[in-house]
Amino acid sequence: MSYPTVLEVTPGSPAALAGLQIGDSFVTVNGVCPSDVIEYQQLIDDPDLVIETERNGVVHQAEIEKRAGEPLGIRLDSSIFDRVQTCDNHCEFCFIYQLPPGMRKSLYLKDDDYRLSFLYGNFTTLTRFTELDLSRVVEERLGPLYVSIHTTDPTIRAAMLRNPRGATSLRWLRALLDSGVVVHGQVVLCPAVNGGEVLERTLAEITGRYAGIESIGIVPLGVSKYNTEPNLVPHTPETARRDLEIVTAWQEIALRRHGRRLFFASDELYLLAGLQVPATDTYENYAQHENGIGMVRAFYDELDRIENGVGGEMPIVTGEWRSIPAAPALGYRASRSAHERARHAGRGDVVVLTGRYGRAALEPVVGRLQNIAGRRFRLLEVENQFFAGNVGVAGLLVGEDLVRALKSDIDPAGVYLIPDVAVVGDTFLDNVTIDSVAAAAKATVRVVETTVAGLLEGAAA
Repeated sequence: MSYPTVLEVTPGSPAALAGLQIGDSFVTVNGVCPSDVIEYQQLIDDPDLVIETERNGVVHQAEIEKRAGEPLGIRLDSSIFDRVQTCDNHCEFCFIYQLPPGMRKSLYLKDDDYRLSFLYGNFTTLTRFTELDLSRVVEERLGPLYVSIHTTDPTIRAAMLRNPRGATSLRWLRALLDSGVVVHGQVVLCPAVNGGEVLERTLAEITGRYAGIESIGIVPLGVSKYNTEPNLVPHTPETARRDLEIVTAWQEIALRRHGRRLFFASDELYLLAGLQVPATDTYENYAQHENGIGMVRAFYDELDRIENGVGGEMPIVTGEWRSIPAAPALGYRASRSAHERARHAGRGDVVVLTGRYGRAALEPVVGRLQNIAGRRFRLLEVENQFFAGNVGVAGLLVGEDLVRALKSDIDPAGVYLIPDVAVVGDTFLDNVTIDSVAAAAKATVRVVETTVAGLLEGAAA
């Protein structure tokens, strides 16, 4: 057991009044040492607390009286206090195996922990799930959970996960659904492995056996230049259209049988296939927006609302960490605060740096963005040479590729806009900082939200 460290203390909160400080190690609540932030939250909801913390090797005890359910007023540096349940699969399509050496250590951690699935929306294969885990999930109503399915064929699933338990672990999915736990699923499509006829059988079996699942996201395989697996063949426009036809057909079947479409394909598949993304109502409640599903349509809808002077919120973030005050923003949830690095700000072009798919999504609406902003927009597609392969999403843009694109840009520019999804804090995936990227630019560099409002705010002089 490792004790979490206090990262923040809210002024005037019960924790602050009791003398808790940033840097304290959080030890026990009413004599109980919580194993994770979920248990911690349940413990501190009580009105009368005795809290033990450790500071400079000395244990301090504080008695706190507060209202039941009132937040204690601290944020911790981790969500799992005992040990993250690591992944013992060796999936041939796992992108972690396709990372270059020398990146941040946290990027190489594979988790298969249902608690992180509940908290952050991470996908779990359930191959390490146990009866004890099921009991806790059901008793504490830890949902929604996010489950990687990939295929319902036991032999193919075991081969894809390179784990014999992959053949049987979907029994836990059945148990979760039978117990009323909300579950969202995912299929990572490897065209030569689980696409085509295998995908057809998977969607058919889900429709029949697992129809209680909330949604199934169908996303394409990512292949970097570091891939060593011969079976990992990326989608072509033809295979993307084939698999989209299958998804669309089973959407209609699920809609007739169960009153909802159930299956949702990623934007990347539509852009690769050269097809328009579906209409708004086909995404239903945008359950897997953060999985790259419906982002383009939600962006277009936001643009419509702004043009018509109508408000409206973007799809909500999945996972429960935002509702647990002590839970830290980890991994891809980490802080992506706005940044500006000014050099020679001017009224020249608003230059949006993005990946291949971002360009395809933005090109049809550039004129509309210009009309609203009153400034000329220009798209600068950044080739992802760092990962290469079929990687073309904005979230995997890295500093060195951005620097190269900025240095080679010879057209007029008033401001450069970089998507915040590529940045954690002040750093890109390749550990290049925003300052280093901005130094290569001839105009102001701004990191903006990947929304219409974010682009327009970044374009403002």
